Amino acid sequence: MSEIDFVIIGAAKSATTWLQTQLQADPAVYMPDPELHYFSREYDRGKDWYLSKFKEASNGRLIGEKSNSYLYSPEAAARLHRDLPQIRLIAQLRNPVERAYSSYCMLFRRGEVGPNIESYLDPSRGENMQILGSGNFHSHLEPFIDLYGRDRLLILFFDGVTRDPDAQMLRVRTHLGLPPRAIAQVGSQKVKDKTAPLVPPTMRRRLAWLKPIVRPLRGSAPFEAARGLVARKTEYPQLTKELRDRLGEYYQPSVEALERLSGQSLHHWYANQPKQHLNGATM
Repeated sequence: MSEIDFVIIGAAKSATTWLQTQLQADPAVYMPDPELHYFSREYDRGKDWYLSKFKEASNGRLIGEKSNSYLYSPEAAARLHRDLPQIRLIAQLRNPVERAYSSYCMLFRRGEVGPNIESYLDPSRGENMQILGSGNFHSHLEPFIDLYGRDRLLILFFDGVTRDPDAQMLRVRTHLGLPPRAIAQVGSQKVKDKTAPLVPPTMRRRLAWLKPIVRPLRGSAPFEAARGLVARKTEYPQLTKELRDRLGEYYQPSVEALERLSGQSLHHWYANQPKQHLNGATM
């Protein structure tokens, strides 16, 4: 466990996969592909299970992982500090209004939420922890800072990825003790494009029994042709100005606290901003 050097703790829908793929492109860094969620959801599996995910790491490489669930788990900070007291932490955050809408769209695309967007995003109807509560970043970061100290946590913002990705990665590499390196062009390929046509959720559930049968055919011309007959572009419910304003009011105290914590101005988050994209793909 003492050989783990860093952990990206979140946040979800904030281009953390872009950070991961940029670091994975460096031969001096090793990160497993999947999110391990060990310190949040899989802790009962034990240290041997966790360490098995790093068995391909060679000597001399910087070793880390990314699991966005750590930021929101009540137990993750204490578990991380108990088992990995030596690590450096990275959190990349996003305008919570945009992050909440992006989270809703992801769940809508999966068929896990309905089209009545206000029932999920209107704070006056109750705080949905998965969608709304996740954006109160200041309170989620406090346990990590209490245990590790402010200097061990690098706080970044999604805006930096879209505005100046080279500078963003320079900050990451400096925090990890790595020399400067040009960003990799492969860094955006793993980001899922929510505009891609998708088989409707109801039909996916009905055809679930076919998955093991057709799995070997995925990517083939006949499979893609058949999929194209039923896949549809998802029409997402829109985030209205009124709902956006209500979300902005809900998050403003948390954003102001995050400004004080990070030492960075987030005044632009108070204004109504269009959704941001990286190379055409929503984060």
